[in-house]
Amino acid sequence: MLSRTSRHALNILGYLVRHPDERRRGEEIARATGVPANYLSKILNHLRKEGIVESEKGWGGGFRLRPQARRRPIREILAIFDGPESTKRQDCLFGLPRCDGRNPCPLHHYWERIRDVHARMLSETLVEDLARRSG
Repeated sequence: MLSRTSRHALNILGYLVRHPDERRRGEEIARATGVPANYLSKILNHLRKEGIVESEKGWGGGFRLRPQARRRPIREILAIFDGPESTKRQDCLFGLPRCDGRNPCPLHHYWERIRDVHARMLSETLVEDLARRSG
């Protein structure tokens, strides 16, 4: 359901949110998250452009999560990497134009519950909640 880039971005943010007042160098983040260094720099650059992280070059530099980004829903982070369509509710797993309670596809009743829980999770889970992951 999530692209590899989005999964990496969430892992990076989880790491940064657990170190809120410290700048972390790219090599350290790559080592801690397992994200390849060149991939990590592209992800961090996107996050910087979107105002999620800030960076500072030179001695004592590195990346840190911007304080206001802690309260952003992960839906917004996923949309950065996978596009806004990726976090929209998928109405029918079969892609049928008309799928509802009166004209359901074979999986409608199962998907309806899962779809709604998934959409709520993306909207209600904040970047700061990524710190709760163990490790």
